Amino acid sequence: MFVGDSMTIGSTGDFTWRYRMWQHLNATSGDPYRIVGPRRALHDPVTGDASSSAYADPGFPEEARCHLAGWGEGWLHMAPLIGDAVRRYEADTLLVSLGLIDLGFYTNAEQTAENVRRFVAGARQAAPHVRAVLMPVIPNVRAATDAAFGAQCARFNELLAKAVAEFSLPGSPLLLASEPGGWDIERATYDGTHPSECGEHLLAAAFAQAMHQAWGVGGPYRADAVAGAAVPAR
Repeated sequence: MFVGDSMTIGSTGDFTWRYRMWQHLNATSGDPYRIVGPRRALHDPVTGDASSSAYADPGFPEEARCHLAGWGEGWLHMAPLIGDAVRRYEADTLLVSLGLIDLGFYTNAEQTAENVRRFVAGARQAAPHVRAVLMPVIPNVRAATDAAFGAQCARFNELLAKAVAEFSLPGSPLLLASEPGGWDIERATYDGTHPSECGEHLLAAAFAQAMHQAWGVGGPYRADAVAGAAVPAR
């Protein structure tokens, strides 16, 4: 189950990094898998809600579009939802990219870290053996131009790393994904925050690397696809 904010749900006309991960798993996973979650739509910037089905690839199948992501949603919003979603859709692996929205609008680094703990506890209550890969807050234009916000992002990433180390269990492992390699704001995003096609590949690669190295899921992400991705016109 993909769990995230605007960078994960994507907006009208995007491929999304979820699509890139689906392609990667199809190409490398020797075991059957399902992508699950209560939502399938993209964010529609015209209406301001999650109502768009206009993925860049119309061949992206409905069953692979599932997710638990929302524009403007963070750890604060997902912590109360994750237990029911895990239970209802029988999720056993969570790929989570959250935090930027929390720090930008709702909570400080310490409060956000507490919501990470609530999220993990809720997921485990629903499925004691659930495992998760957690992405730190990645470089973005606000952190680069607002020193105080940048410090909060750095502090939260420290707390997230400590939480992963403290709360990971043999039967319910937590992984801290590495910041996507080669993440350059100008190339990896189309607006300083949201991933371009290049950024989609980089995000998917970071999650894929964590799962492959720690759990033997799939294989190495295709570096040639990442290097060859072009930034789309927006």
